[in-house]
This record gives sequence, C-alpha cells and structure tokens, in this order.
Amino acid sequence: MSIVQTYDSWGRNGNSTISLDAKSAASMPVLELAPGLKAKAGPSQPLILGVNPQVNMFQVSYHHNAMAENHHFGAAHPMKPWRLTLTNQLVLGYGLHEHMDTYSTRPANEDELKDFHGDDYLEFLKRVTPHNTQEFANDLSKFNIGDDCPIFDGIWDYCSLYAGASLDAAKKLINHQSDIAINWSGGLHHAKKSEASGFCYINDIVLAILQLLRYHPRVLYIDIDVHHGDGVEQAFFSTDRVMTLSLHKYDKDNFFPGTGNWDDIGGGAGKHYALNVPLKDGIDDESYVRLFKQIVEPVIEKYCPTAVVLQCGADSLGSDKLGCFNLNIKAHGACVEFVKKFGLPLLVLGGGGYTPRNVSRLWTYETAYTPSHIPMANASTNTICVGAEIEDDLPARSPYREYFGPDYKLHPPLSKEGKYENKNSKKYLESMKTKIMEHLRFIDGAPSVQLQEIPPDLDNVRSELIKQEED
Repeated sequence: MSIVQTYDSWGRNGNSTISLDAKSAASMPVLELAPGLKAKAGPSQPLILGVNPQVNMFQVSYHHNAMAENHHFGAAHPMKPWRLTLTNQLVLGYGLHEHMDTYSTRPANEDELKDFHGDDYLEFLKRVTPHNTQEFANDLSKFNIGDDCPIFDGIWDYCSLYAGASLDAAKKLINHQSDIAINWSGGLHHAKKSEASGFCYINDIVLAILQLLRYHPRVLYIDIDVHHGDGVEQAFFSTDRVMTLSLHKYDKDNFFPGTGNWDDIGGGAGKHYALNVPLKDGIDDESYVRLFKQIVEPVIEKYCPTAVVLQCGADSLGSDKLGCFNLNIKAHGACVEFVKKFGLPLLVLGGGGYTPRNVSRLWTYETAYTPSHIPMANASTNTICVGAEIEDDLPARSPYREYFGPDYKLHPPLSKEGKYENKNSKKYLESMKTKIMEHLRFIDGAPSVQLQEIPPDLDNVRSELIKQEED
C-alpha cells in the first residue's frame, strides 16, 4: 500500500491515527487538530445507519493522544497499547468522530500526578529506563516492578499521556463542555499511591475522581473489568464522598488481585461505601446484565451521586486471554447503556482487555450509542454514547481490517459454548444482590458534605484508621 496522505484526528507531532492509500483517501475527511482544540469532521460516507437527534441529546467528547499507542510492554506481555490504534481506526472508519468532539490531550504534568502519587515513586518512573535499571536495583521491589509491571522505553511518557487524557475528560465534565467524556487509554485501576500493580503504573481513575470532587459532592465509581478495582477502592477507602462498586471474578488465592469479597466494605467514614460483587467463572450475558441492573439502580437511588465514573475493562468479555467470563459485546455494552440512562455526568474509561481485536470492537460499540431518553424496551441494539446506529459489518476501507477476520463483524460470538462453565447459580447471584442491599441499608441517604478544593489526605486518614484499629 502506498501511503500518500495521513489523517490525524488527535494532534500532529507526526503520529498518524489513520493512514490510507490514494483511493481510500479521496473519500475521507481530513481532520487536523492542534493539541487541546476540538473539531468535528466534514462530510464522509461512514457506515452509520442513522442518528436520531431526539435520542442524541448528550454532548459527547473523545479524549486521546495518539502517542500513547506507540508504547510497547514487551513481545510476551499481554498488555498491548496497540489495541488503542485498532479502536481509533474503527471509530474513524465508522465516522463516529463526526458526531462528537475530539480532543488532542496534553500529558499530565508531575504536579498533577502528585495529587495522588508519592514523590519518590514519580521520580523513579521519570528516571528509570530499560538501560539503567541496575542503578535502581533497590527500588524495583519497593515499587513492585517485575514481570507484570516491567520497565519499558518511554514509561513516563506513556503514563503521563493516558493520565492526561483522563484529567482532560474530567475537566470537560466539570466545565459542562461534555455530558459524556470518553478516554479508552485510561481506566488503569490497580496502581497504588507508590506502587505499580497489574500492568498499571499511574492510577488515572483516582486522579480523575479527585478532579471531579473539586466540583461534585459525590462520585460513584463503577468497575466492570474482570479484575477487582482494588487501587481505586483503596484510595477512597475511608471517605463517603466516593462510592466504589466493582463486579469481578473473585478467588482469593488463584485470581489477581485476590481482593474484593462481598465483606470488603471500606472503613471509617467510608464504611459501606465500598461495594463488591464477587463472581465465579463463566457468568453469561443474561445473568450479568440482570444482576448489574438490579444492583446499580438502587445504588444510584440511595447514594445520589452527582457524577459517575465507569471503568469498561474488556477482559470481562468471553474469549479474552486473561478473562474467565462468557460475556458478549452487546451484554457489556448494555451495562454502559444502563448507566447512561440516569443522565448524570459520565466519565467512560477503558481498562483491561487482552485480545486486541475484541477490545477495539467493544470500545467502538460503546462509543457509538444507545438511546436513553426513550423506554429501554424500544432501545436500539447498536450501541451507546454518541447516538449513532452502526452496521455489524466492519468498515471495508479501515486499516488493519485483516486482524478482524474471518468474519469481519462488530459482533462475533465470543462466548463459545463450553469454554467456561457458568458456576454462578441463580441462588448465588441472588445472595450477592441481597448482601449489597444489606450494605445499602446502612447508608442514611446521600452524604451531605462541605465542598472543598480537594478532598482530605485520604491516605493519612486511612493510616490513622488502621492505627486506631491496631491499638
């Protein structure tokens, strides 16, 4: 293929988001955005079946820096930032960028990262490279660096890029420039204050929530990754200004991170504000979506959040390399759709997902739309945020289309029969719902808080709480 023109929807710097030959280029719009500016595309012929203006009543923004795609954890490592390239190609191929604001985001600066992370940890990430690790031999174990969280070229840039996109998205929500803000490069929920964990180095979710708390009195965090959102829960362990809700596979001894049982409920002022739904292998579409709706609705009604952060980890899909659920793309998307219908400011983030072609299918579907101002029984099945119904056939002119064969569909069957036995009985799932409802009974209405510029030092509060319990 002779590359004659480059289309970069999220910035310049020579980092193309989409490259086409002359024939394909003739039919595509050229988008050039200076960093931080927004635009919508000109005319094209996307595979959008229709946009209903009565349905698409939300202002949606898409936050990304193409340079985040260029990093590499290692040939054998399951985390592939290249999945972002595939996602962006499909978003462009379907023409979804014409129906939302696209932002080229700047990297987060060190002061912004210090809102949550420790100075010595950030200094380590800034200085370490694959070529000087011997100089930091004493720090590798201290900061949990190893096979899961290796040192690779550009690690500081990568972390500051995905964190910057989440911070930018949160600020657009605060400023009422967006109703729904999307950053698929974010959602890295395992990172701790001074420790890498589970492929995550900087916890962009915590940083974004801290931004939201400057304006919003209460934020609800929902996590549908197959792994427990332990880093976010730990950060807000002892405050009632953030409620965390995580649905995940739980096995204390045999599945990472081994936390998030139903009785993990927070502490101090945050007791009963951490909610966990531990699941077993093989949960299917119907069971998962039903349980999600039965829990999320009363949580929102009881807690009355003024903003929601939704982590959409794709490793809860069937056929994921590290997952163990049997979910299809539409079921995962139904959860995003359900949260959207409450009409609250919504930050949508990525997360896990280790079969790149399916990750990109899912996040493209969840970028697209589902109506939330009409009865759910009448809602379209293709998809979620923007308000555009898109075809199941993938765009024929999209680069990297060969990676989606042999079906070249947006919705291939991912839950192969018999791949994982569904060990979640109806009785077990009902018991999990009951336990969550019991925790909600301890919450006496929405917490009333005195707003302040930033929340208190949550880490010190938690340390004092643990010390009191030990005494």
